[in-house]
Amino acid sequence: MSVAKRDLEDNRKVTTHRLIEMKQRGEKISMLTAYDYSMAQLIDQAGMDVILVGDSASNVMAGNVTTLPITLDQMIYHGKSVMKAVKRALVVVDLPFGTYQGNSKEALSSAIRVMKETHADCIKLEGGSEIRESIERILCAGIPVMGHLGLTPQSINKFGTYTVRAREEAEAKKLVEDAHLLEEIGCFAIVLEKIPASLAARVASELTIPIIGIGAGGGVDGQVLVMHDMLGINKGFSPRFLRRYANLAEDITHAVQAYIEDVKTQDFPNEKEQY
Repeated sequence: MSVAKRDLEDNRKVTTHRLIEMKQRGEKISMLTAYDYSMAQLIDQAGMDVILVGDSASNVMAGNVTTLPITLDQMIYHGKSVMKAVKRALVVVDLPFGTYQGNSKEALSSAIRVMKETHADCIKLEGGSEIRESIERILCAGIPVMGHLGLTPQSINKFGTYTVRAREEAEAKKLVEDAHLLEEIGCFAIVLEKIPASLAARVASELTIPIIGIGAGGGVDGQVLVMHDMLGINKGFSPRFLRRYANLAEDITHAVQAYIEDVKTQDFPNEKEQY
């Protein structure tokens, strides 16, 4: 591919179809969370393929212990903020807990609200066969759906722990079956969270749709991390799969302390910083 053609390809809007093309040619997919305009703009301009407006906003933005408390209205607020900034990346919005499980009509209503009010590209739901009816109803409305299997944080009270999932044969077998089901009913991609790398690689090899991993090894089609974890803003979360690419907690603390010192000593503002 020529440089000019590659530059054109890089600047082209990422779509669900383009992600499948990336898998077909072996190009890995980059995915990161964002929840506000300013950070989404930086992440998009850096060349991110997919931006996830994750229900992890419940943790990193609202200070909740789990993802369960965040509401649909709050997810829509974050989704709208991100969409105002993004020009290239595919934007996925999580449907929060309680807005799709057990009631497919409510699931469709939730999905429609997200799409109409945020202008996002697609949504993500956690679960397999248990939520098949909800996924199918949403897909019938023409709304693209990304699946999510393995460790599903919205089910944390059922699991009782954030440990690696699908180590046992029965759970691994169900995960593979659910992955095939999600592809068959029309999901365009699946996130696999915190499962054995060999199992994730197997799923990626058996399915034609992209498989995005988080704590699922390198044998999948792409990777996703939470922005606050990757940038070192959140220091209280250090799983094996997390690589920190910056130490913003320390950098921000030092900058704020320097500002406080300059204000207290009347060094700020100086003569050039006033009118």
